[in-house]
Amino acid sequence: MSSQRPQPSYTVPGLTPEVSSEVIATLQMRLHSLNDLALTLKHIHWNVIGPHFIAVHEMLDPQVDQVRAMADDLAERISTLGGEPHGTPGAVVADRTWNDYSIGRAEAIEHLGALNLVYTELIKDHRAAMAETEESDPVTQDMLIEQLRGLELFQWFVRAHLESSGGELSTAGASTETRAASQAADQARTQP
Repeated sequence: MSSQRPQPSYTVPGLTPEVSSEVIATLQMRLHSLNDLALTLKHIHWNVIGPHFIAVHEMLDPQVDQVRAMADDLAERISTLGGEPHGTPGAVVADRTWNDYSIGRAEAIEHLGALNLVYTELIKDHRAAMAETEESDPVTQDMLIEQLRGLELFQWFVRAHLESSGGELSTAGASTETRAASQAADQARTQP
């Protein structure tokens, strides 16, 4: 992270300030990822075009609302643990370990292909945070588990557009958003 966060002078009963400091650092990165996801979803919402525009456009707003609520929960947990949540754009950019979303104005299927990768990476990181907090703070872990339930559901909504009748994802093997977008578009063009 770009700046050292001070150890909290108090925390919840049963946790030491040292443990809380570690949990706060984990939650801060999850907060950054959810703030980034909310902005990415709105970016897609504004830049999606094509025959499936309205379906994708309207699918994303409820996701944005729920992701923002998840971010709020994380920020409040950081405060509860005696920390200071950082939610400014500069903090997100300075601390994040991922690149900006790379797709601009594009067909719905292209955005969905790229968004699938965004969700995959975010869910993997959320699962790692869940595992990190299993012993140190089960309350935080419980919150992350609940958030994972929602994030995995959102990814399923996205993947339903990318799945063939044989159960294969059009984005299989893609490691970049642009490649995933291209593969999704290629499959869409060849399907009847």
